[in-house]
Amino acid sequence: MNVILFGPPAAGKGTQAKRLVESRHMVQLSTGDMLRAAIASGSELGQRVAGIMQRGELVSDDIVVELIESRLPEADAAGGAIFDGFPRTLAQAEALDAMLKGRGSQIDRVLRLKVDDAALMQRVAGRFAESGRPDDNPESFKVRLAAYNTQTAPLLPYYERQGKLVELDGMGSIDEVAAAIDKALDGK
Repeated sequence: MNVILFGPPAAGKGTQAKRLVESRHMVQLSTGDMLRAAIASGSELGQRVAGIMQRGELVSDDIVVELIESRLPEADAAGGAIFDGFPRTLAQAEALDAMLKGRGSQIDRVLRLKVDDAALMQRVAGRFAESGRPDDNPESFKVRLAAYNTQTAPLLPYYERQGKLVELDGMGSIDEVAAAIDKALDGK
């Protein structure tokens, strides 16, 4: 099963993806984690994307699609993937559908975690204070949230037309959101 966790930055996608990895043995494909790892490695790719991410801007579709495609064999072997932070644009969604179709697969569910923007700002402020992640500073977060709202949110109709979109309340506790996700994935 291939699942997209959809929602703005700090909505809890990473937390829920990690839980699904443990409970369902799926592979988490987090573009944010992959890009941060590239930066930490000092690779040429990492150097190219470091400034982009620190400003809160979106990394180009070509780079992100390349990262995802390189990890699809691992997802195939595990029996499915959780796409966290990808796709972010219609071009990425279409590229993902084409990549999966070429592998005899598809996106099965798109889970949208609906959250309040003010609550997200509080989450990010706490996360920045704890981890100091450069892309979690309040100014970068505002840019990331605006980018989500203008570029990513329009993907909702794309997946709704395919009958794959399930909207969930992301404002509950971690366990409440997890229970809603399990229900959506199990078709209950």
